Amino acid sequence: MTTTQTVCKMLLLHSLQLNCYNLDLSMNKSHVIIDVIIPAYNEEGSIGKVIDDLPRELLRHIIVCDNASTDTTAQVALNAGAVVVSAPKKGYGSACLQGISYVKSCEQAPDILVFVDGDYSDYPDQLTELVQPIIEEDVDMVIGSRATGDMEAGAMMPQQIFGNWLATNLIKLIYNYQFTDLGPFRAIKWDKLVDIDMQDEDFGWTVEMQVKAAKYKFKTSEVPVRYRKRIGQSKVSGTIKGTLLAGHKILWTIFKLM
Repeated sequence: MTTTQTVCKMLLLHSLQLNCYNLDLSMNKSHVIIDVIIPAYNEEGSIGKVIDDLPRELLRHIIVCDNASTDTTAQVALNAGAVVVSAPKKGYGSACLQGISYVKSCEQAPDILVFVDGDYSDYPDQLTELVQPIIEEDVDMVIGSRATGDMEAGAMMPQQIFGNWLATNLIKLIYNYQFTDLGPFRAIKWDKLVDIDMQDEDFGWTVEMQVKAAKYKFKTSEVPVRYRKRIGQSKVSGTIKGTLLAGHKILWTIFKLM
């Protein structure tokens, strides 16, 4: 065999190996298990829309955590095909923790867990964009950034925008991690979520996750997301008391975890 023939044979074998490697990667991607957690309190007018807009063909479980609702949120969610978990202790984080407990009870753990609000302010169909960096680039956590995305006028109150700016800049100053938003629409690898052992039961939930991600040196990313006015009144920014409590808890959480 000539030297030229040997080189050609080696190149052909390398090409076949590369194609097989790419095929294996595609097969792995097609078997990624994704669950979604939706904390919800009195969201009967929106929860069905959120569930309907999620790309179900990519998902295993859609878990609605009914946070002591006094309306028909739970029934609407059931009718839409979601798993409904009761979270009687009020609090955004408390509802999310109940959802995580349900996921832990499943026979097989997911690869990725996605969080999205139940008020239809996010665009649930953007879930595919949110999980892509985890699947394609091995990112640990992805935040849907309203700050860099397309936000409808009035979708966030001025105090929310300022609070996000302040909190993300404090995280950058203290932990040297760059975020632009504390947005609720986010995706994280399941094993990384287990590692950070989330604890907050109310307003500090999102910032706790991001601060711990910074402390644990996670590989993080942001994806620009669209954002619109929610259906119904916000339980946080819709009242002065809620806004003040949330702002205080977010800042306290940042410094507490130092």
